[in-house]
Order: sequence, then C-alpha cells, then structure tokens
Amino acid sequence: MIEKIKALCVKYREIIIYMIVGGMTTVVSWGCKFLWGAIFYPGVTLPTVAQNTVLNIVENVSGILFAYWPNRRWVFRSHDPNIPGEFANFVGSRLGTWGLSYVLNLLFVNVLRIDYRISTIIVAVVVVIGNYVISKFLVFKKK
Repeated sequence: MIEKIKALCVKYREIIIYMIVGGMTTVVSWGCKFLWGAIFYPGVTLPTVAQNTVLNIVENVSGILFAYWPNRRWVFRSHDPNIPGEFANFVGSRLGTWGLSYVLNLLFVNVLRIDYRISTIIVAVVVVIGNYVISKFLVFKKK
C-alpha cells in the first residue's frame, strides 16, 4: 500500500506541488485582498465597480509576485537561463487569466449581486485550472 502511494506521488508530483503552491498563493493573494477590503471598505460585501476593480488588482498583483518563484523552482523545475523573459511570459499569462478573473468577478458581484468573498472562491477554481494549463504548456514548457 505504501509503495502504491509513493508511486502515485511520483507520478502526480507536479500536480500535487502545484496545488500546494497554489494554496500558498491563494492565501497570500486572498489575504491581501480581504485585508485591503477590511481596511479600506469595512463592512462592504457588494463593492462598487471601482472598489471591486481595486480589490481585484490587489489580489492579482500580490498573487503574481508571489507565485513566480515557487512555480519556477518547485512545480515546473525550470532551468531556463532567461529568467527575465520567462518572468515576462509568466506575468503575461497571469494577466490573461486576470482579465478572465476580473470579468467574472464583475459579473458575479456587480451584475448577479453575489458577495465578493463567495465570488472570489468560484472564480479561483476557473483561474487555477487556467493558470496551470498556461504555465505548463506556454511559460515553463520543456525545451
């Protein structure tokens, strides 16, 4: 039984580590977003479009800045010597999913009137899957 678990861990190492790093990134980005919301928009559960935009920017910038190094080192084990180019590709890909996140958050919060904390969770599922696929096949692709 232990050997089967070890074999599965080896086989799915990248996805397992991605989920751990993704969890850490989520804690950082949501922590920044909710802290910002608590400080600057206390008691607000349905932020205005402007407030929602600021919250989305805080969440995504903190997530992007945190996520690059652990994804490079531990998830995808990149050895690309062109770190600035790789980082630019990473930021570019995350800006793409940020756009998706932004549109979905506006739809859920400002059109459908869903609490922004609940919307954040729903949108995160879509964005995490998109980020993995883009990172694996476009940013950290094996040469």
